[in-house]
Amino acid sequence: ETLQRIVSTLANKNDEIHNFIDMLNHTIKNVQVNSSNAITELDEEFDGLYSILDEMKGSMANTIQQEEARKIQTLQDQLSQCSNALESSEELLELAAQSLDIKDPVNFMKVENIEQIVTMASAFRISLKPKVSDSMTHLMVDFALERRMLQAVKFLPVPKAPEIDLPACLVADNCVTVSWRMPEEDSRIDHFTLEYRKTNFDGLPRVKDEQQWELIDYIKATEYTLSGLKFDTKYMNVRVQACNRAVAGEYSDPVTLETKAFVFSLDSTSSHMNLKVEDTYVEWDPTGGKCQEKIKGKENKSRSGAPSPKRTSISTRSSVRGNRDRFTGESYTVLGDTAIESGQHYWEVRAQKDCKSYSTGVTYRNLGKFDQLGKTNSSWCIHVNNWLQTTFSAKHNNKTKTLDIPVPDRLGVYCDFDGGQLAFYNANSKELLHTFRTKFTQPLLPGFMIWCGGLTVSTGLQVPSAVKTLQKSENGLSGSTSSLNNIG
Repeated sequence: ETLQRIVSTLANKNDEIHNFIDMLNHTIKNVQVNSSNAITELDEEFDGLYSILDEMKGSMANTIQQEEARKIQTLQDQLSQCSNALESSEELLELAAQSLDIKDPVNFMKVENIEQIVTMASAFRISLKPKVSDSMTHLMVDFALERRMLQAVKFLPVPKAPEIDLPACLVADNCVTVSWRMPEEDSRIDHFTLEYRKTNFDGLPRVKDEQQWELIDYIKATEYTLSGLKFDTKYMNVRVQACNRAVAGEYSDPVTLETKAFVFSLDSTSSHMNLKVEDTYVEWDPTGGKCQEKIKGKENKSRSGAPSPKRTSISTRSSVRGNRDRFTGESYTVLGDTAIESGQHYWEVRAQKDCKSYSTGVTYRNLGKFDQLGKTNSSWCIHVNNWLQTTFSAKHNNKTKTLDIPVPDRLGVYCDFDGGQLAFYNANSKELLHTFRTKFTQPLLPGFMIWCGGLTVSTGLQVPSAVKTLQKSENGLSGSTSSLNNIG
């Protein structure tokens, strides 16, 4: 025995080492791929920087060229004005010189306004100062600061791994609220990424035989609620990473949260012949039993000779449905395939709108093949009858209590095996409809009766918080209880 224990421990250790080796090999591949991706992203960033610098260089060079053209044009205009003024002045000088050469006073006085003409020469009005300077210093640049900034460019600090605040995490109402915090303040954090996956293993995640991580991206807060879950596993792994605008940090250490809930399917192999059962859906089939009787009759008539293909087909169908004699007659019943032996459990039932009659509740395994739910001392149920007029009642031990309340479109069933309670709720509003109280002495099976219609069962549900609250306030009270409750 000691050797077997040691061998078993060693085998488990070997499995762990194999898993760890697989994880290391997977990590090596990821390092190579991620390094290549990082180089590619670095090239893209620098190419983008080069592009920006080239664009800025072209724009600034264009500005200098425009300033050069403006100044040259201004100076050329001024040069043209000076040339015109100079030409005019030279003509006036020649005219004035000719006038001064006249010796005869009479003839000299005949020259009209020569003094005024010379006085008004454009050369006297023109500015001999350049309108623009030849300096271009106002378009010089100093990239000292930018050069220092570029020289200071380094890899963006990778955000640290967040820390999941386990006491603040909440699993309730088929929702998981995950809360986390950063080990130190980081103003560059842009968003968070949350990953989760369902598992049946408590503790660290395993490489083999695990489901893929489900991703929730771009979370701005440090808390997120996963809603609408079906808790069909015992646990859930969650991890979180912080991301800035360029890079994502390492994931937090994975945390395992317990998500245990009551999961069962309908036992199709032991249901009534008139019921068609698929996992969590059951529908009344009026031709089921008659079809089976015809099959049996044909088998009894032809027991000799080689079987024809048709007989082979019938025989196969008979063998598939041959075990479905658990219920018969008007006991249109199907049971769940998982027994309740302890704890608190919850599931919900929705009937089709045109369903004529159905019941839902629990029963011991000893329910007879002709028995109906609620008509024995070992079964408890809520019954809805829509045949002529709608009646809503609680049944146990062939006794009925009419419930004078509207029938909800979805029923919640709460079973506290150890506390001896079976309660029914409006699944939408969580209003308490009825409570049975007894001491359960045997394992219980979920039970369902259906006639002219169909039922859908929702499993993998936790006991809702509202139901827990109502149960606390309802314990010791008898507002919705009756004499049916104490008959067990």
